[in-house]
Amino acid sequence: MSTGDQARAAILSRIRGALGVTGRERTRETAVEDRLSRHPRGTIPARALGGRAALLQMMTAMLESQGAEVTKVGTPEEAVKAIEADLGAHGLPHELRLGSDPALVALPWSSASSLQLRSGRAAPQDRAGLSRAVAAAAETGTLFLASGVDNPTTLAFLPEVHFILVGAADVVGSYEEGFDRLRAMHGEGGLPRTVNLISGPSRTADIEQTIVRGAHGPKRLHVVILG
Repeated sequence: MSTGDQARAAILSRIRGALGVTGRERTRETAVEDRLSRHPRGTIPARALGGRAALLQMMTAMLESQGAEVTKVGTPEEAVKAIEADLGAHGLPHELRLGSDPALVALPWSSASSLQLRSGRAAPQDRAGLSRAVAAAAETGTLFLASGVDNPTTLAFLPEVHFILVGAADVVGSYEEGFDRLRAMHGEGGLPRTVNLISGPSRTADIEQTIVRGAHGPKRLHVVILG
């Protein structure tokens, strides 16, 4: 154990001693078990309680306000063509990395004949990646990406541009509803190892308060809402 770890352990030990905490208090365990089983709601903002059209409009506005590009399409073919058109408009190779998500694999890729698909985890040389969001919270314009072979986490961090496909029916009002959907998909206590919440392209203003894109991930985020 390093010196830092030893110091941290000593501080936490003193705090536990002052609070009389041993880690075996049934009252505390019961409180935790109750919270995990009930999934209590936080305060839901009024803007997250609108109808379907209002939620889609808010989702788009929130994403765009955070630097993302949004395209609404009515058919899978239009979704594929939107991705192809974006790569062409930005002078990027017509190469796209994606996982094995059935919803993505089933898209009519033949309608975008110039696209070359690559499967699996993203590699450092990949310029564009595609993921599917299993849900989206309109209250903040946040997309829920569940990790796994279907949608490798590397797709959200390595490529220069990240495309995310989300179904219009999967746009909900609040975070709570988004996690409800995740639990319904994966079962109680069976969430994936990582759930990435994405609301815009990577950016930071750490240096001289100047916005820099791509510091921690893709420079561009293009969300395609299908439905």
